[in-house]
Amino acid sequence: MRGEYKAMAETMKVYTLEELVELLKVTKRTLYNYIKEGKLKAVKMGKYWRVTQKQLDAFLNEGEK
Repeated sequence: MRGEYKAMAETMKVYTLEELVELLKVTKRTLYNYIKEGKLKAVKMGKYWRVTQKQLDAFLNEGEK
């Protein structure tokens, strides 16, 4: 049962742009450009952008093609 919760929590992970800057080793401006171009799907919550693990995986897998 614990493994199911851990797997669910991992799929529900939500990143801030600051976290993605560190993870992807790009600038925040680059992330904004990816979002604007539709390459990286993101949701704006108030004044902050958020990216789910699923959206990040899709972005990374698209870059491999």
